[in-house]
Amino acid sequence: MNRTVIRGGLVVTAAEELHADVLIEGEKVVALASYGSAAAESWTAEKVLDARGLYVIPGGVDAHTHMELPFGGTFASDTFETGTRAAAWGGTTTIVDFAVQSVGSSLREGLDAWHEKAQGNCAIDYGFHMILADVTEHSLAEMDLLVAEGVTSFKLFMAYPGVFYSDDGKILRAMQRGADNGGLIMMHAENGIAIDVLVEQALAAGRTDPRYHGEVRRELLEAEATHRAVKLAQVAGAPLYVVHVSAASAVAEIAAARRQGLDVFGETCPQYLFLSTDNLAEPGFEGAKYVCSTPLRPREHQAELWKALRTGDLQVVSTDHCPFCFSGQKELGRGDFSKIPNGLPGVENRMDLLHQAVVEGRISRRRWIDIACATPARMFGLYPRKGTIAPGADADVVLYDPAARQTISAETHHMNVDYSAYEGKEITGKVRTVLSRGTVVIDGDAYLGRAGHGRYQPRATCQYLA
Repeated sequence: MNRTVIRGGLVVTAAEELHADVLIEGEKVVALASYGSAAAESWTAEKVLDARGLYVIPGGVDAHTHMELPFGGTFASDTFETGTRAAAWGGTTTIVDFAVQSVGSSLREGLDAWHEKAQGNCAIDYGFHMILADVTEHSLAEMDLLVAEGVTSFKLFMAYPGVFYSDDGKILRAMQRGADNGGLIMMHAENGIAIDVLVEQALAAGRTDPRYHGEVRRELLEAEATHRAVKLAQVAGAPLYVVHVSAASAVAEIAAARRQGLDVFGETCPQYLFLSTDNLAEPGFEGAKYVCSTPLRPREHQAELWKALRTGDLQVVSTDHCPFCFSGQKELGRGDFSKIPNGLPGVENRMDLLHQAVVEGRISRRRWIDIACATPARMFGLYPRKGTIAPGADADVVLYDPAARQTISAETHHMNVDYSAYEGKEITGKVRTVLSRGTVVIDGDAYLGRAGHGRYQPRATCQYLA
């Protein structure tokens, strides 16, 4: 069995930091020992990686991506091959993507279609959530079958009437089923019915520029939907995970629910932490690059999001990676902001941006690993296989240079999209080496991985629930 030793790095997990060597056999971590100790010095291996001066961290777990997602008459521009390769370049070694049920079709048909897209194409490991777009007695029964085979989370939408939208009755039924079978309900919390009225009124008044996307999807309509989702979950006796939280008032709803002892969780995304409505208002049609839902908020919301990440009222940072090229895709919405495909690229940037937050003193090193690796793994039933460096864990390990300087740019990123949402941003910290299940897939400026290395990961139920 191939053995690899990582020597001399600072091992950082959500639980601890220690100068230690890491021994890998095959695809698994088998031991850690203090750097320079007799135990560590006794290890022999075919491959020795020098990590002196580097952090040795678990591979990132991005629990919210949309590769090849059909949306607004087009498709997300990253395939499972290009998207997972870009993720690896950014230090992420596991994604959980969203399989989509189409209205009138079964959950099984949707899941099978996504397996077909991903199988043999992924550079890193992957799992699936299920988008539940058509709540019927049949699809509710299918939820039980999917949970049993490792698809243990289901996303519903309070937004997008006529596409993904579910009314409160359907949401309640799905939550009740989740309470019984252990499935975690993930909620896109925006009042889509009210938003559609505001969209219609804005367009009728000639307000067609990208910035109006943010104005019609009002903060209060995210807060109202979040509150309603919490109460429906409370009625159902079900846990709730609110995706892509962007607004301070929505954070307050989640925090209030958690103070009541409810199993309510929330994620935010780098775009809400680093971008704002200033980007949506960029001149010409440039703001279209930043159209996503929930939308970017005024800059003052960022402080509340960072605070919630420090206090634990928000637990996870995922990307909601859903890229559309500016040329030919975002441009579908010229003259009508409602036709701009919703989504931003970011799967390659998340670990670096969050390390920049460490550099700036917003979060600690261990909290960085907690919100980007350990907690998403626990939330979605992958821990301790993923999200940590410990004996028995998969050898998904990143050697990270905390002092390297880089400038984020579309010219150098590996995502299949023609712009960067963070173009020109200078950051400190960069991935040096990435191992996926013990195999080096990134080494400096070289990609050594391959399509098909990534393996499908069935998941247990949420590990935060009794």
